[in-house]
Amino acid sequence: MSKLFTPFTLKGITLRNRIAVSPMCQYSAVNGLPNDWHQAHYATLARGGSGLVVVEATAVSPEGRITPQCLGLWNDDQAARLAPVIAAIKAAGAVPGIQIGHAGRKASANRPWEGDDHMSESDPRGWQPIAPSAIPFGANLPRVPRAMTKDDINRVRGDFVAAAKRARDIGVEFLMLHFSHGYLAQNFLSDWSNHRTDEYGGTAENRRRFLLETFDAVRQVWPENRPLSVRLGMLEFDGKDEATLAESIELARQFRQHGLDFIDVSMGFSTPTAKIPWGPGFLAPIASRVLRESGLPGATTWNISTPELAEHLISTGAVDLVMLGRPLLANPHWPYAAAQKLGVDKASWILPAPYAHWLERYRGA
Repeated sequence: MSKLFTPFTLKGITLRNRIAVSPMCQYSAVNGLPNDWHQAHYATLARGGSGLVVVEATAVSPEGRITPQCLGLWNDDQAARLAPVIAAIKAAGAVPGIQIGHAGRKASANRPWEGDDHMSESDPRGWQPIAPSAIPFGANLPRVPRAMTKDDINRVRGDFVAAAKRARDIGVEFLMLHFSHGYLAQNFLSDWSNHRTDEYGGTAENRRRFLLETFDAVRQVWPENRPLSVRLGMLEFDGKDEATLAESIELARQFRQHGLDFIDVSMGFSTPTAKIPWGPGFLAPIASRVLRESGLPGATTWNISTPELAEHLISTGAVDLVMLGRPLLANPHWPYAAAQKLGVDKASWILPAPYAHWLERYRGA
């Protein structure tokens, strides 16, 4: 029996297997609203057999979008339009999740195929990014963000809470807070972007304060029987990795004490000078250490593309789930193909029965 295709239970949910769809921006929304693209895209991913489908990074406020075309959950109209997307994921047998976040100093950007850079300050579609300190990311994102006031911090925390409530009320069963990839929470955590001299900057304890306070506020409104997770940038690949990783593991332990259920181990992306050692499953050893030392269940992503590697990571206990991105964009039925490759002989273990029946007939099973 393949370990990759065993169920995974956490709190009140059970995934049919250990394959999760990583949140991947589609840059296809209008005013934060989903449309037919999102409905078809997420329903297809769920029908493909993954156990968990996490909807793309969804902004908690207009200023929190990465691009003007990013999804939002800052008003009730957006929630109403997202509800059928969540329902379609669940109807296809997957657990519906969503990632909520704020882009911080990387906000007000063009879409990747339109430059992946900051929009001109004269562009009427753009807006003023905010961050802990007035420090730009650099490279293709040079715009200087406005340093946040205490009122800004309180407001954004409230935006996370409001978005979490909306996600709760439309049936989301797995909530992920986006605390990585050089966006706002990571801006607070990293000394590349946080030069504050108040209680939100300086020491590691102060730099993690915004993350813990925001998590605590969301924890109060999120149902206890539904998993609450974070995607956390654990290190930067900037030559200070051991010290940064030790700080991040301590933060993960604190999150667990505060009620965190699951962690998705990722990178910081806080500096364009990072030297990332790209390769198959390169973050897996780091994720395994984080899970072991924090006591949390968790996952990782990045360059996991073959069934054999995914099976190895699960069967050796390195992680509890594998988060897949590009392989599922290329083939939403990757789980079905992986099951065949690994000798899982019943498609109904991963697909809704009628769909599995017709796929097996089509493939001559």
